[in-house]
Amino acid sequence: MTYPSLQLSMVQAAPGASDFLIGLAPWLLIFVIFYVLMIRPQQRRMREHQSQIAAIKKGDDVLTAGGIRGRVTKVGDDEVEVEIANGVRVQVVKSTLSAVLSGSAKPAND
Repeated sequence: MTYPSLQLSMVQAAPGASDFLIGLAPWLLIFVIFYVLMIRPQQRRMREHQSQIAAIKKGDDVLTAGGIRGRVTKVGDDEVEVEIANGVRVQVVKSTLSAVLSGSAKPAND
């Protein structure tokens, strides 16, 4: 003697491919939103920063990661020489430059 209700519950309990995709959909949606809102803009900012650093030339005003502002006097492959005061020059690794400043501001004591 077979019981139809027993057979029906066994069929419903078997997972299928559609159940897997339905369970995976929220995770895919979360990843897509995360990519669009966080990863992609960060990659764009990194590309812009790398292009600014690669385009540094003599006379540009720069800001180092330590907060020192100065003017580039010499450019090398991996380093730049930055004048931070009259006659005071320091060697700075290019990757530690945080910004290339567009406006040339005059020092306060001039």
